[in-house]
Amino acid sequence: MGLALATAAFSAQAQTDITVALQLEPPHLDPTSAAAGAIDSVLYSNVFEGLTRFMADGSVVPGLAKSWEISDDGLTYTFALRDGVTFHDGSTMDAEDVKFSLDRILTEDSANAQKALYAAISSVEVVDPLTVRLTLSEPNGNMLFNLAWGDAVIVAPESIENIKQQPIGTGAFRFVEWVQSDRIELVRNDAYWGTLAVLEAATFKFISDPTAAFAAVMAEDVDYFSAFPAPENLPQFEADPRFQVLVGSTEGETILSTNNKMPPFDNPLVRQAVAHAIDRQAIIDGAMFGYGTPIGTHFAPHNPAYVDLTGQSAYDPEKAKALLTEAGLSDGFETTLYLPPPSYARRGGEIIAAQLAQVGITAKITNVEWAQWLESVFRGKNFGLTIVSHTEPMDIGIYANPDYYFQYDNPDFQALITDLNSTTDPDKRTSMMQQAQQIIADDYVNGYLFQLANTSVARAELQGLWANAPTQATDLTAVSWAE
Repeated sequence: MGLALATAAFSAQAQTDITVALQLEPPHLDPTSAAAGAIDSVLYSNVFEGLTRFMADGSVVPGLAKSWEISDDGLTYTFALRDGVTFHDGSTMDAEDVKFSLDRILTEDSANAQKALYAAISSVEVVDPLTVRLTLSEPNGNMLFNLAWGDAVIVAPESIENIKQQPIGTGAFRFVEWVQSDRIELVRNDAYWGTLAVLEAATFKFISDPTAAFAAVMAEDVDYFSAFPAPENLPQFEADPRFQVLVGSTEGETILSTNNKMPPFDNPLVRQAVAHAIDRQAIIDGAMFGYGTPIGTHFAPHNPAYVDLTGQSAYDPEKAKALLTEAGLSDGFETTLYLPPPSYARRGGEIIAAQLAQVGITAKITNVEWAQWLESVFRGKNFGLTIVSHTEPMDIGIYANPDYYFQYDNPDFQALITDLNSTTDPDKRTSMMQQAQQIIADDYVNGYLFQLANTSVARAELQGLWANAPTQATDLTAVSWAE
């Protein structure tokens, strides 16, 4: 028995690689041209880096820019780049690459999902190989924050042709292989400009089925399952000394997204009826086994500017029925409910459909894969209702884009976000963010469900994993096996 324990301990000490499991596979590997957070889940910080970056606590720190200066009027950002940074193909990363990457976001045919975040950038100037100057058309208090997103990572012009299959970045790991529907393999970048990763290799495996996820962890076929999809199994892992369970917060506002331009959801009374038909706690308990924080607007409860507006859309099925009658729909109506693969959507959708049925709304469920959801729902806007968790950090600004998939068009809200973006005073920004939360709650734009908890399972010997998810990332740069 003692020999077996010693052998197991030696095996853990000797391990230099990691197998990470995720539920969602990326549709491709270019974080700068898709809305899928699954891309960042594999590549953020590991393969690709930006001028700034997020840390585990949500703070923004220097990345490929070692420092910066901001002009007094807030219109000029001058970034000093790190010297000696190379891409994984051996080419030098310099100011020309930064200019190319940021200019590429802003081109007319850009596919960047967060293009609006960078709209204030009017020019990007190469001062010298290690200095870049950004000139803004108006002050933007979020610019350093926005540049930390995966959508703003720095890429080389010569890598673009094959970036969706062969990503080339500057990060602590290099891409090796993508076996679609199975795995993505990375190896340590021994030419990394910063502190070398301890791990020598990482394999990301994609396991969408919760039952298969449980089996893979129990069999130790994977070392770490980020955002484990079956929360009902977590107590079993907590009781098993082989594992550690990490429970933290995410930026994921989980919502019943509503197509605001599709009748009858173009009527605010109907959207309000839907909101009052939903029992958030029943969804959290039934789909997430208690993991999740109720929300009444599109804002993270851990943010200091958060306003608790859950009472404004409290569960009240009788009120929901009365609102439908007021809207001329006393007999109810039928609509579609598209559910992507995550457990919060598939399990939560069944509960929500039953709740809506109680007030006369028949939601016809269609389960779709992630690629289908992105194509039909997100890009095609072909839906009545859908469930998704928006995992981008502090992204209430998406409601200022009338072309965004839920098609909310409010000029007053758009003006407020424009003012927010140009405001740098912290107290004023807090007030404006709170006002923004109230507006979309008053308009019942979507059904606000809960803030997604970050529940992950890992081998007990692993250290350096993020408990919280300030962005959708599986940052392995500081992960190691305990000795």
